[in-house]
Amino acid sequence: QVRLVESGGGLVQTGGSLRLSCAASGTIFGVSAMGWYRQAPGKQRELVAVITSGSRTNYADSVKGRFTISRDSALNTVYLQMNSLKPEDTAVYYCNVRNAWGDDSWGQGTQVTVSS
Repeated sequence: QVRLVESGGGLVQTGGSLRLSCAASGTIFGVSAMGWYRQAPGKQRELVAVITSGSRTNYADSVKGRFTISRDSALNTVYLQMNSLKPEDTAVYYCNVRNAWGDDSWGQGTQVTVSS
């Protein structure tokens, strides 16, 4: 069983920056990708960014050029550096780990609020 603990959320003004961290612990093997999703009130959860075991990255169009995902495999930790934040980035951000069998593990979520 994989346990994910997110940190780094908070309140920031438009144009500000935040860095999210997600530490994975427990029975971890066969990880194919780690990523971040977000869910705003009244909306579906959406992919923000993902990084594969081969360090390939993929971003939602809405965050390209502003967000950067990175990973420390030795620490089983994934990061999301968020710059030039906008009010529409306000959401609960969830960490995700997917293994080679397609099983997903989720963190409890961390709130990011961007004030205008």
